[in-house]
Amino acid sequence: MKEYGGYIELDRYTGSEYYSDLVSLNCGRSCLRYLIEAKNIKKIYLPFFLCDTVKMACEVCGISYEYYLIDKAFKPVFDKVPGENEYLYIVNYYGQLTDDYIKNLKQKYKNIIIDNAQAFFRKPLPDMDTIYIARKFFGVADGAYLATDCKPAAEYPVDISYDKMNFLLGRFEKTASEFYEEYVNNNLRFDTEEIKYTSKLTSNLLRAVDYEFVKKRREENFAYMDERLKKYNQLSLHPTEGPFAYPLLIENGSEIRKKLQQIKIYVPTLWPDVFSLCAEDSLEYRYARDILPLPIDQRYDADDMKVICDSVLKYLV
Repeated sequence: MKEYGGYIELDRYTGSEYYSDLVSLNCGRSCLRYLIEAKNIKKIYLPFFLCDTVKMACEVCGISYEYYLIDKAFKPVFDKVPGENEYLYIVNYYGQLTDDYIKNLKQKYKNIIIDNAQAFFRKPLPDMDTIYIARKFFGVADGAYLATDCKPAAEYPVDISYDKMNFLLGRFEKTASEFYEEYVNNNLRFDTEEIKYTSKLTSNLLRAVDYEFVKKRREENFAYMDERLKKYNQLSLHPTEGPFAYPLLIENGSEIRKKLQQIKIYVPTLWPDVFSLCAEDSLEYRYARDILPLPIDQRYDADDMKVICDSVLKYLV
């Protein structure tokens, strides 16, 4: 029976999710597993430059996978044509793959999956299976979207996330370092999570986001960073919609990362699994080690960008 009265819970927001028309699941791995089951995929070609969670999703589903390389512009170096029930997994690193380029990949390889985990605001292209991860862009503990025309292969439950929000609530009032372990554990839980639809709590929070503000602020911060750091950046970047971070490739990036951490500028090492998969002289190894994905998200304005840039430049000039 429905409850009436009593104490008031979290407000129910009346806005819209950015991708309200897509399949809404608990995490990116679930999106991939959904596709594997629904499309009866037997093999996926994965880039070396990737965390092992995608590989783990393949293993959980009992399908085979094979690695391929990328070039300096983050484009796949791949000379095969996927066979029946085989797919090429394309990661849109930092949103640097253009729509036209992705359309050409679709024409060439037919069976492709687009990973837009770092390109949330890039709308899905027609007839293109595309994965998005909300928690990489917004303050939620879970949540992902899948653009696909295939129906689920099974019935999935709805996730529950009220007991997984403490690290977000804690950081709101205290410091990130105090709740970092909880944040890490929240990420690790997806290793064993089953496919679930997004929780009511996460969906509600995502209806409260001012998406236009978020997109605009990220673009402004990216532009500021690029203006000041472009001449030092060994990557050739182009602006993209609501970017994830500003990827700065420099010599000794790993050492500068440590120095920035000491002054409370936290820059992650993305895809550390590359270090055990690739040789030290490979492009993938160097990118994982020396690219600094500098924070440019909606929490920060031009004054914050100045602080970060000034701190980085202190070690470059």
